[in-house]
Amino acid sequence: MKKFGMIVLVALAALANFARAGALDDAWLKGTTDKSPISYKSGETMVFTIEPQKIAGEIPAGAYFLKWMRSGDDGVTENGREPFTGKPFVYKTSIAKPGFVRLYAMVVDASGKPFKKKAKEFTGDPSTPEGRHALKKLKRQKRGLFFDGGAGADIDTLRQGAPEPADFDAFWTRQKEELAKVPFNAKRVEVPCGNPDVRVYAVSVDCTGGMPVTGYLSIPKAAEKGKKFAIHIGVPGYGVGEQFAPRHPGADAIGFKINAHGFLLREFGGTDEYYRTYGDKIKSNGHTYAFDPQQNSNPETSYFRGMILRLIRAIEYTKSLPEWDGKNLYVSGGSQGGAFAIWGAGCGKGVTRVSSTVTGFCDVGAELVGRLRGDWPKIKYVEALGYFDPVNFAKRVPASCRVDIPRAGLGDYTCQPSGIAILWNNLTCPKTILWMQGSEHGYIPPEYEGRDTVRRQRAEK
Repeated sequence: MKKFGMIVLVALAALANFARAGALDDAWLKGTTDKSPISYKSGETMVFTIEPQKIAGEIPAGAYFLKWMRSGDDGVTENGREPFTGKPFVYKTSIAKPGFVRLYAMVVDASGKPFKKKAKEFTGDPSTPEGRHALKKLKRQKRGLFFDGGAGADIDTLRQGAPEPADFDAFWTRQKEELAKVPFNAKRVEVPCGNPDVRVYAVSVDCTGGMPVTGYLSIPKAAEKGKKFAIHIGVPGYGVGEQFAPRHPGADAIGFKINAHGFLLREFGGTDEYYRTYGDKIKSNGHTYAFDPQQNSNPETSYFRGMILRLIRAIEYTKSLPEWDGKNLYVSGGSQGGAFAIWGAGCGKGVTRVSSTVTGFCDVGAELVGRLRGDWPKIKYVEALGYFDPVNFAKRVPASCRVDIPRAGLGDYTCQPSGIAILWNNLTCPKTILWMQGSEHGYIPPEYEGRDTVRRQRAEK
């Protein structure tokens, strides 16, 4: 018994030293496949290797385990738990039909509790906007030790789960006709700017649907001497919160940063109370904005309708500016903003370039064909959502517009890979995409260059 007790004490001491040393605090899990992760055929064996990186020291036996789960567009689920020793873990699977497999793995302790890296200290100034942004970013950082990725089979054959509405074009023609009846009636208030070569304005432009377009417009001062500029419209991701004027906008383009809602800016009467309660005011039947199936059952009442019409109005407004060069109009965003970018290219006349990162709301009818949907609360499918699905707008992006998808995560199940693949397949314009292994919606692995990050493009004809 004494010998056994001594062994236990030695083991506990080793564990304590291991924890104090922070041997896993800089570690991460790198996942790779035996060939390009988007090049498999249906039924072909996919070989995943998960290899720990940057482990500083020995891992005591029995201290940690690798818990993993395989899911996919075929509805098959497998899971298991392996001792975590720092050595590579190899897993083989396949998918019998076109689609994606997802492999998620995480390090847990002997009791099954997820390992968490020691949080880094914040050294910025939280009293400044930049400091608050940095602090929020630090708090959002994942401290687990995990891999979230996957691979796809025959992804160029993927088609959307629900057919587009037969009157898709007629519906949007009617909406644009209604919008055309509303004059611009734009209001501008100049606000301070940190770039001496740029003027910034708070802007509100009338729009149909009950809410205006609101945002901040930046115009290079060189335009006052007759120089013309390209337009760059930026749109945010999902959420509600006060919009702030850009502090140091560039002087190489006209910038128009809009919000999704058309809410009041400070310069037009927005208050702390207004922003604090705005999110609750736009809820519908207990759902956050745009997620109410009853509201979405009629395309005329869907929150998406107003969002898209405000984007079209923003495009029209900026094209009316005398400072525009008359040729170049760029729309960019990520997630919800990525959907905006595709909406603008497919429905807003004159867009010449789009950057749509981790594009949101793609293939809303995926569940109809049994494909895997995301972890984030998903929109319940109703037929009318077809009027707003970016994969339908993608078919209408003209050849004169280039679409860049800077990142599509193979572990992103907020905006699932199958939806992004269908978006890509429906685009017939010049286009580029970067498929990133191990990337979730907001997470990029420390190292991602290599064979498992795949760049594809379709050049201009």
